[in-house]
Amino acid sequence: MTILPDGRYIDDKPYERDTGAEVRHAELDMSNARLLWIRFKQHRLGLVSGLFLLFSYLILPFAGFVSPYTANERLEDYLYHPPQLVRLFHEGQFIGPYVYKTEARMNLEEFAWEYEADTSTPAPLEFFCEGSEYRLAGLFKTNKHLFCAPEGATVFLWGSDRLGRDVFSRIFYGAQLSLTVGLVGITVSFVIGIVLGSIAGYFGGFLDWVINRVIEILRSLPELPLWLALSAAVPSHWGPVSVFFIISIILGILDWPGLARAVRSKFLSLREEEFVRAAEMMGAKPGRVIKKHLLPNFLSHLIASATLSIPAMILGETALSFLGLGLRAPAVSWGVMLNDAQNLASIEIYPWTAIPMMPIVVVVLAFNFFGDGLRDALDPNRS
Repeated sequence: MTILPDGRYIDDKPYERDTGAEVRHAELDMSNARLLWIRFKQHRLGLVSGLFLLFSYLILPFAGFVSPYTANERLEDYLYHPPQLVRLFHEGQFIGPYVYKTEARMNLEEFAWEYEADTSTPAPLEFFCEGSEYRLAGLFKTNKHLFCAPEGATVFLWGSDRLGRDVFSRIFYGAQLSLTVGLVGITVSFVIGIVLGSIAGYFGGFLDWVINRVIEILRSLPELPLWLALSAAVPSHWGPVSVFFIISIILGILDWPGLARAVRSKFLSLREEEFVRAAEMMGAKPGRVIKKHLLPNFLSHLIASATLSIPAMILGETALSFLGLGLRAPAVSWGVMLNDAQNLASIEIYPWTAIPMMPIVVVVLAFNFFGDGLRDALDPNRS
C-alpha cells in the first residue's frame, strides 16, 4: 500500500477480476441457441453421436450411389460369398484399390459354398462407374455408382446372402426404411401424446379422467403381443410403402401414452404458476396459453424424449420384420435382412449374414448418447 503526499493511499496489488461473474454475465448475453451449443459441445460422446447420426441421415438419399449393387440385384453364381478384402498393393507394387476374382465350388463334405481367389491377376475397382439402374433420392433414374467391380469380378465388402445379394448394398438401402420409421413413428406419437396430454393437464375434470383411463388401458396391455396382433392384421397383398406407413403409425400409436402422462403431470404443476394466470387474465385463449407459455417450459423434456424414443421404434420395426410380421420382401430393412439370418446353422457357416445387426446396435447407441448430451445441455440444473 502506498501513501500519497495529500494523505490518500492506493493499493499496489493488481486488480483481480471476478472471472466467474464475467462468465455468468457472458452467458446471460448469449442467445439460447448459442448457449445450448456451448453446453452440448462439452458432452463429447453426445457430440460425436450427433455428427454420426447427421451423416447417416444425410447419406440416405444417396444410398444407391454409394452402393455398388442395387438392393435386390442377384448374382446367382456367388451365393454366400464371404467378405472380400480391398487391397492396394500387389506383389509390392501400388496399383490402387483392387480385388481378386473368385470362383465358387461346393464343399460336399460340409455342404457349404467355398470360393477360391485368383491371386495372380488383380481386378482394379472402377470409380464413378455405370451399373444397375436405381432412383437417386427416390426421384431421378440413374445408373451411376461410386465404385463398381470390373467385368468378371465382384466386390462384396460384407459378403453376399443366400440369394447372391450384396450385404453392404442392402444395409445402405435398408437404412432408408429402418432409420425413417423412427421419425415417422415419433411424429405420430408426439402429435397424439402432446395434444391429449395437454388437454388432460390443462383442462382437467372429465376430459382428464377419460384420457387417463385410455392411457392406463393401453399401458396395461403387453406390448409385443399387441404389436404382433396389429401387424398381423395388415393385409399381405399391400405394397411395401403401405406396410411401412402402417407399421410406423402402429409404433407411434402405441408409444404416445408415456409421453401424454409426462405432459399431463407437467401441465398440472405449470397451470397454477403466475405467468399462466397472468396470460389468462389478459384474455389469452387456452390454445395460446398451451402453445406460447406451457410447451416452451417443457421443451427440453420433449426433445430428450424424442431422441430416446426413436431407437425404441427402430428396434420395434426390426423385431416385427425379423418375425415376419413387419416389412416384407421385396422391401429392404435391417429387420428384413435379419429375418434371413434366423437359421443358426447358416450363421455358424456363414457368419457375415448376421452383419445387419451391427448397424442397429451402433445407431441405437448413438441415439442414446445423443439424447443424453442433449438432455444435459437443455437442463440448466445439470452440471
